Amino acid sequence: MAVYGYVRVSSADQNTDRQIDAMNEIKIPLAQIFADKQSGKNFERPQYQALLKKLKPGDLIYVKSSDRLGRDYDEIQNQWRILTKERGVDIAVIDMPLLDTRNGKDLVGTFLADVVLQLLSFVAQNERENIRKRQSEGIAAAKARGVHFGRPVKKPPENFRELVRAWERGKVTRKEISEQADLKEATFYRRLRELRLSKDK
Repeated sequence: MAVYGYVRVSSADQNTDRQIDAMNEIKIPLAQIFADKQSGKNFERPQYQALLKKLKPGDLIYVKSSDRLGRDYDEIQNQWRILTKERGVDIAVIDMPLLDTRNGKDLVGTFLADVVLQLLSFVAQNERENIRKRQSEGIAAAKARGVHFGRPVKKPPENFRELVRAWERGKVTRKEISEQADLKEATFYRRLRELRLSKDK
């Protein structure tokens, strides 16, 4: 029997250390730990696929929590079924000892594990949906207050109007204005359009 660990975070800037530390505590060699840094929307992930290729019936996979197997209720359930039923491997969820397919191989044990898995999968998906809802509501409220999202707007200097007049009279070049005002060419012309539009109003 081989023992593996599977680690997943949703984006490249997230840290896997907490999950790796949990694997180290149960003495899983680093070479036996597979880690992906991308979304669980689908399972076309290189490390997960590499793990699947290594698995043999009777092997054991550790995950820190059940939602490392998928991003939503259906995917977690599906991957659990594929691993335990089709591949014949055991799964142990570190954060939830009840979810350990090595224990209770009888009907009652299997039923209990299935119920716990369904409950945890539902809670995980519900929490993600609530987070997305709160984020959307927060963004909408911030926009209503005038909060700007994205890169900060580069404002022209206070004497930009005078600089433009000098440029229009040929006294300075566009490059000189851009250097003096610390504006890139595209930004200069954008601010110039805004200035001219404001004159027309």
